[in-house]
Amino acid sequence: MERRKNMKKSIKEFALNLGMDDVGVAAAADYQSPRSPKLDTIFPGVKSIVVMAYKEPSSCESSNMQIAMSGRMDVMEFSRSCNYRMSRFLEREFGGTAMATPASYPMEMSMETMGAIGDVSLRHAAIAAGLGVMGRHNLVIHPKLGTRVIFTAILTDLEIASDSPCTEELCIHCDVCVEQCPAGALDEENRTDVGKCLRSSQPYGIGNSIRFWSKFADGTPEEKKKMVKSVDFWRMYQAGFIGFQYFCWNCMKSCPVGQKQEKASTQE
Repeated sequence: MERRKNMKKSIKEFALNLGMDDVGVAAAADYQSPRSPKLDTIFPGVKSIVVMAYKEPSSCESSNMQIAMSGRMDVMEFSRSCNYRMSRFLEREFGGTAMATPASYPMEMSMETMGAIGDVSLRHAAIAAGLGVMGRHNLVIHPKLGTRVIFTAILTDLEIASDSPCTEELCIHCDVCVEQCPAGALDEENRTDVGKCLRSSQPYGIGNSIRFWSKFADGTPEEKKKMVKSVDFWRMYQAGFIGFQYFCWNCMKSCPVGQKQEKASTQE
């Protein structure tokens, strides 16, 4: 009984001891996403969401996309481990049921979602859990980590009160993210043109695969030989082998909010 009384405190201590950068909690009723499915279609008994924040490595600043993507894969691997350990902790310590939501794939791949709508909107979950506010780039800005942060979440039937929302005006409306987007995906305020973004940020994703193999199917034997020896095919093969690959981090790395505080904290 006493442990349940201090449940939120115990959850946060456990998360920070695992090496996460921040953690927040939202009551399921406080989570609102305009496009993702309702939480009870995933977990009918869900009452709360534990949202965990992870600093994006400085690798994202590299002009070498292999190094940049490697940093993202490192934090995703770490976050999956944290998801498992937090789920075990909630079930073992408090007797709840816990379902983990990853930072990215797998997600529903259908004509309705076009592979661009998460089963749980981690941005909206993070905001509901008091971990930040939405910026001009439509990414969550964390009070200390700025935009260089990714999230995972645990859905649970444990009843935990929401943390207070972040009320700071963190976005400085400098429009650097808009100017630095090579695809023009942020030109319309409060909307990210996902098609434009994906063509630029994931040029060797499913769209390119469809175009490549459609052209391959119609090609002559000589054209097919040439295609499978092309750099385009090699990059597509690697992306399919290791998982999706980003070739653009501009919206995240160009945002000035949080960078000074983060570097000062690191130096301390």
